Amino acid sequence: MEGLCVKLFEASRKCKMKRRKAAAMVMVDSFEASHEGIKTVDVQKRCEFSDLCIHFVTWNMNGQVPCEDIAKLVGEERKYDLLVMGLQEAPRNNICKLLKNTLARTHMLLGKSVMQSVQLYVFGPNNSEQFTREVKVDKHEAGGLGWLIRRKKGAVAVRISYKGIQMVFISCHLSAHARNVEERNFEFKHISNSLFSKNRTLYAKPEQLTVWLGDLNYRLQGINSYPARDLIHGNLHQMLTSKDQLLQEAERGEIFNGYCEGALAFKPTYKYDIGSSSYDTSHKVRVPSWTDRILFKIDSNKINATLHSYEAIESIRSSDHKPVKAHLCLKLNKSSSSENNGATNVITKLSQ
Repeated sequence: MEGLCVKLFEASRKCKMKRRKAAAMVMVDSFEASHEGIKTVDVQKRCEFSDLCIHFVTWNMNGQVPCEDIAKLVGEERKYDLLVMGLQEAPRNNICKLLKNTLARTHMLLGKSVMQSVQLYVFGPNNSEQFTREVKVDKHEAGGLGWLIRRKKGAVAVRISYKGIQMVFISCHLSAHARNVEERNFEFKHISNSLFSKNRTLYAKPEQLTVWLGDLNYRLQGINSYPARDLIHGNLHQMLTSKDQLLQEAERGEIFNGYCEGALAFKPTYKYDIGSSSYDTSHKVRVPSWTDRILFKIDSNKINATLHSYEAIESIRSSDHKPVKAHLCLKLNKSSSSENNGATNVITKLSQ
């Protein structure tokens, strides 16, 4: 039965792609004609004083949920204001309850958006409701076999104003397989246009920070598995970035125009044998790829952003993906900080 469903899905997918290509010709008008690609930003290890520090985690869980791994994801010291966790292929267990219990000592849930296995949680310091405004959630389905195996493709999002900064966080799981580049490009554009479209008015405050995190599923292209693995084992994996579909498509102006990302200094995050740090030893011998990414875009001259970490958590082995984390700090420039003096004073008292 499942084999028949898969065949029917593949046939319908090809028909949908023809319609999507036609739709994309119309949709392209909403994207800028000129493009910047993705800007690779340096990681500055030392975190100076910032108005807001955000810790991001994205992880394709492959249906597993070891409690000890959740503890590793959130950390012990928790030197951040907001924790934004995007999950894909999350299991049926109550992940929200597990996160709340793990973070109870320091953080509380501010917002969540869930679409079966695609999930997003935003946590802030305990008693931080006074800094939180306009929490809205949305989701967008992108097909897949979620109806059959409860593993959705698509995106969920949280829009939030925190300490006066308008932000949108998006956790996504795009179409799989190396050949489906155009399908992933279409999904990115369609999700971008669809999320919170009902809330767009002339009077709505524009987001100042947009962050995409998730299993974007872009693969390495133009290199076979074993040569790629040889480079990785020799700690030369950064030589593979020229083969990365995500960076290639951004350079072509198809996706993520004007976004920033840290250098891919960590090893490709997919596909591992579960329970190990060895790449796929099945008969498919998949090419290792950076499927799991965190990208951000600043749309305000009132905010300066500094990236203080961008790395994989290699010690977690319960999934065929490694989680990826990033630490982003925002600082209001002087002209805008005076407008937020009242909020800043209260923030300082809370942190003491």
